[in-house]
Amino acid sequence: MARLLTGKCSLAFNGGVDSLLKALADPTRAAILDELVDRDGQTLFEICARLANKHGITPTRQAVSQHLAVLEGVGLLRSERAGRYKFHFIDTSPLQEISRRWPQQTPESSSERTKP
Repeated sequence: MARLLTGKCSLAFNGGVDSLLKALADPTRAAILDELVDRDGQTLFEICARLANKHGITPTRQAVSQHLAVLEGVGLLRSERAGRYKFHFIDTSPLQEISRRWPQQTPESSSERTKP
């Protein structure tokens, strides 16, 4: 039996390019990814501290945790538990879906479309 997801969780589990773009559109999630690019393998506490110190963004830990769940749901990050800590790592491979959906046009292919 399929379970209907509502609210923020639905974004994390719909999949595809649309969900990926929605996840990237949020400024807090973009800042989280920026921080993971700068220093991969951070805990929730570290991400919250860096968002506050470097970006002036002060969401609750619960809000950041929800953002991390969305990013993990679309495949942009993965997490690993080590004892009581959970470390978050960026994974940019899903971004390739965007270029597959809208491949770069060569001058030849662009001119072929404009011919009558």
